[in-house]
Amino acid sequence: MYAPFFDLGNWAHVLTSGKDWMIILTLILMECLLSVDNAVVLAAQTQVLPTKAEKEKSLLYGLWGAYLFRFIVIGIGTYLIHFWEIKLAGSIYLFYLAFKFFYDQRHPKQAAEREKEEREAAHHKGKKKKKHVLSLFWRTVISIESMDIVFSIDSVLAALAVSSNPVVVLIGGMIGILCMRGVAEIIIKLMDIIPELQPMAYLLIAIIALKLLLALPPLHFELPNTVFAIIVFTILILTILFHFWRVKRHGRKHI
Repeated sequence: MYAPFFDLGNWAHVLTSGKDWMIILTLILMECLLSVDNAVVLAAQTQVLPTKAEKEKSLLYGLWGAYLFRFIVIGIGTYLIHFWEIKLAGSIYLFYLAFKFFYDQRHPKQAAEREKEEREAAHHKGKKKKKHVLSLFWRTVISIESMDIVFSIDSVLAALAVSSNPVVVLIGGMIGILCMRGVAEIIIKLMDIIPELQPMAYLLIAIIALKLLLALPPLHFELPNTVFAIIVFTILILTILFHFWRVKRHGRKHI
């Protein structure tokens, strides 16, 4: 299954073929479009980390993990269609993330106590090392990788439908993943400026979980990517408008 990846002649043909590069550009665009929901999830997940450096580092680690996983998955791409259980697990996990966030918003004291405990544990990890307890940073990285596994399935299957050459699919996917990580970093910066984007992100996570759930058998309902993009941008615009309305209203109160 992996022989084409190690065929230098195949790589040379792809890299020098204008036709293959046109397909690669198409796959890059497709990857970016299919990964809008992934970027939202990644950006939201990194918000639990205390510093900007850790947020960016977690995305970098996730990038290399995504490349490794993409290489493995493309090799067994023809079998991915049977892995609906992965999508089900991903959908349940995303619903959990959204529920946990809004539950913590409704119960700030409990959330603050849990966050305090996590920060204290992280602060004293140098003095008391626990073999079987992962730090918040590595739990976030693993969470990012788990979501990469879920969301890469759609991207790989769509890419294999465009080109049967795994090298073409790999190049297009690698560049597309890099573009998608850029989108996630932009979202992280916007969250610092507009705090309302964080609850918006978890609302989208719940919608994404529903999207994954509806695609499972026996429903097989596929929400078109254009429709999902419209939903994302509509919610984004409404959130930004709400932010400026709150700022304006807050300013008026202090005049």
